[in-house]
Amino acid sequence: MRVGRPIPAPPQHLCDYCGGKAVLARVGEEAYPYLEDHGPVWICSPCQAWIGVRARSKQHTPLGRLADAALRETKSRLRDALEPLVTAKMRRDGVNAFEARGKAMKWLIASLHIPVDSPSIHALSLDQCEQAIQFIAEFQASRGREPSGS
Repeated sequence: MRVGRPIPAPPQHLCDYCGGKAVLARVGEEAYPYLEDHGPVWICSPCQAWIGVRARSKQHTPLGRLADAALRETKSRLRDALEPLVTAKMRRDGVNAFEARGKAMKWLIASLHIPVDSPSIHALSLDQCEQAIQFIAEFQASRGREPSGS
């Protein structure tokens, strides 16, 4: 019998696409979307939407919203668009990549007036990611720089 504070029930996350319940999947389980271990993920198998879990989270807190293939691809394009800004910040201010990336996301979300709980790429919707990619392209064009790849 456990004595002390009760352990809260783990949260049951819902899929943004179908409204179904997401399940926690680990490497080796049938629903796990990766071939190698990337840590546990919350997944909605019918929609093939998933999101990773925060490192060292005892409650298996998701990094953000479940993402389907289109959202995952758009987030990848957004990361690619942010990289030149991150590299420039690292070179200019002598900060590490994590700090530069965090500051870039805070700047981007504040500039776009996106209401999110945490300034992270994981919290953004497909439309918000597209808006952010366009904003970065316009920002770089206004500074006389070409956006990288596309």
